[in-house]
Amino acid sequence: MLPEWVYQKCPDVSAAHREAAIARQAQLTKPTGSLGRLEQLAIELAGLQATGQPRAARVPIIIFAGDHGIVAQGVSAYPQAVTIAMMANFAGGGAAISVLARQLGSRLEVVDAGTLAQEEMTGVVTDKPRHGSRDFSVEAALTPSELAFAFDAGRRAVARAAADQPDLLIFGEMGIGNTTTSAAIAASLLGIGAEDIAGSGTGVDAAGRAHKARVIDGAIARYGVAGAAPENILCAVGGLEIAAICGAIIAAAQARVPVLIDGFIVSVAALAAARLNPSCQPFLLPSHQSAEQGHRLVLRALNVQPLISLDLRLGEGSGAAIALPLVRSACALHNGMATFAQANVPDRPA
Repeated sequence: MLPEWVYQKCPDVSAAHREAAIARQAQLTKPTGSLGRLEQLAIELAGLQATGQPRAARVPIIIFAGDHGIVAQGVSAYPQAVTIAMMANFAGGGAAISVLARQLGSRLEVVDAGTLAQEEMTGVVTDKPRHGSRDFSVEAALTPSELAFAFDAGRRAVARAAADQPDLLIFGEMGIGNTTTSAAIAASLLGIGAEDIAGSGTGVDAAGRAHKARVIDGAIARYGVAGAAPENILCAVGGLEIAAICGAIIAAAQARVPVLIDGFIVSVAALAAARLNPSCQPFLLPSHQSAEQGHRLVLRALNVQPLISLDLRLGEGSGAAIALPLVRSACALHNGMATFAQANVPDRPA
């Protein structure tokens, strides 16, 4: 169903570089473990990047946008026109992620992976097989060929980003209705009821959240995708921007580029990617735990611990962008601190 490249093995973590990073951390002028998670983060990056000098300087940000037919069932507090308007806002520099990208010195690319926009927009890369997914409460969201196209679109975006020789990549999303789609994918992958994972999304109230859960549970039952293969789940209840992020995550990992994972929606894409190609799992670096109720369950399924928790639920890659300075600090400390020998500081007794 998906292109063969999706299943090709990602590079192994460099055990030699990881062990060298552990040894270096033990010799830096600080008590062992005193920098907490930052120490482990630098060690992980050294192994993933296969280098003695882990880096997080060049970090392009790619936003994938898509529309969702399920919006017809009243699952969002905002109208579908917001998706296209926000794409223009990203490209025009007025969105939160646009501000953060400027602050971080990161190149920002916006990809229309499946919105309802009928014409190409200035500053937006159009790479989509159709205008929005279908309403999965009445028919499958995507055909196998549309799903494959979206995965390839994600791979193409990573290929464009390769010109920047990225140290890391950040993927974000925009799409009214995509918290419903993501909750449907996650509930199917995890084999749980939607009530446990469907959150407020754009700000729906308790009644709206309950309605969203009923819509999701009905679709999962309709297509029989609880615990099914990820490919079947993504066709039944998926979205084009989410599928593109799945493809982008796998393509990045195959190129030995770690991905700083954003919030609920990107984490769901990461979970699907890891189920499709388990060798990409080590390259997933979680940035934050969002306020969306299902995010905790998805992070647990990925067996990762986020760097921060600030009750964020904006999306757009904003949580990952906010966490990036911590990653940069981890690298700077690992690479720049003196060892006990260099600083002529007495080490602890052997």
